[in-house]
Amino acid sequence: MRAIATRVTRASVSVEGTEVGSIAEPGLLVLLGVTHSDGSGEAVAMARKLHELRVLRDEESCATTGAPLLVVSQFTLYGSTKRGRRPSWTEAARPEQAEPLVDAVVAELRRRGAEVATGVFGAMMSIESVNDGPFTLLVEV
Repeated sequence: MRAIATRVTRASVSVEGTEVGSIAEPGLLVLLGVTHSDGSGEAVAMARKLHELRVLRDEESCATTGAPLLVVSQFTLYGSTKRGRRPSWTEAARPEQAEPLVDAVVAELRRRGAEVATGVFGAMMSIESVNDGPFTLLVEV
């Protein structure tokens, strides 16, 4: 499982012009990708890592500050451009495997007390964010 975590002052995601999720205060925008070998253990580990990642101001985390997270599924994080000019998606998990695991990460974050907004799995989404820093990390478990 892999994620791009960006520190933001605000972020939102829309589907067909309708906002479906947003955070209106400093927190993390998380683009989350799932691969074939991922399971529930990786979902729990990713949620813990994202919640406790000390990347907010003054080396704080969402766990210590209560900062919100906006989690958006992103299968393209497992795209490969090693050969040719057309990306290969063979490392990305199929939707029937990926969607429950994205949901599991969100559920685990919420179980930990995090405020979590989400996109819509499989939808064409527009994401707006105001990066803080900018500060962006690749997070893998």
